[in-house]
Amino acid sequence: MIEETASPRRRFLKLAGGAAAAVVLLGSLPRRVWAALPHLSAASNATAKALKYVEDDTKAGPPHKPGQDCSKCVHFQGKAGEAYGPCAIFPGFDVNAKGWCTGFQAKG
Repeated sequence: MIEETASPRRRFLKLAGGAAAAVVLLGSLPRRVWAALPHLSAASNATAKALKYVEDDTKAGPPHKPGQDCSKCVHFQGKAGEAYGPCAIFPGFDVNAKGWCTGFQAKG
């Protein structure tokens, strides 16, 4: 009996397929699974500090403009009306919908 070893390409394709399936599965989990994310704090998060994140956009300094808050940003992934929601810039944390950071980009 001849034993074949998988080529590096086949191993890569199997791993890539498995990783893609895992991403799809995790992305399809209900929102309540992600609801327990900790709130972002600029005091304890270096990225938040570097991007000048504030919980209240009215207290943000330049280059902030009135009306720019997380709920109106393309990176905010929370539902309309929620006080906090996930943000693509700060994975693993919920940001305040009324917050702001220099990564703000208005929804188109």
